[in-house]
Amino acid sequence: MVGHSVRAEREIAAAVERVWEVITDLDYAAEVIPAILSIERLEGEGYGPGVRWRETRRMWGREETEEMWVESAEEPSATVIRAESRGTEYGTTYTLERAGEGTRLVCDFSAETPHPGPAQRLGWLLFGKAGMKATRKALEQDLAHIAGAAEHVEDESGGAAVDDA
Repeated sequence: MVGHSVRAEREIAAAVERVWEVITDLDYAAEVIPAILSIERLEGEGYGPGVRWRETRRMWGREETEEMWVESAEEPSATVIRAESRGTEYGTTYTLERAGEGTRLVCDFSAETPHPGPAQRLGWLLFGKAGMKATRKALEQDLAHIAGAAEHVEDESGGAAVDDA
């Protein structure tokens, strides 16, 4: 088996419950994270184990579409999202912890290829570390956008954002 993992984290000036709302609102995700171009629900309503969707993202200058699903959800403290593509299994775990009056959001991402062929082994060897570095940067950008959405809410008339903290 070959693979890599990366961690990104961020302090957010919003309650854990508010951050949970942002990261689990699939129908709003493309508005929160600019890299997400579209989300198409495949199975399930709301957010919970078994919910599946097709997500299209712009990554490294090109569009990629992957089918994803919620493996577990422990409101409001943790969720695990899975995907599988071309023999590689992806896992993203979000952990939310109270940090003073705000939230510490941790994102652990892993990519593992259980039965790699020779080309996949070579690809991981040559590009794995650089790929994970780029992935960390992308995750940090996602967390910054999540923080922005969680820290600000629109007033009831749909006007300008106001501070939620």
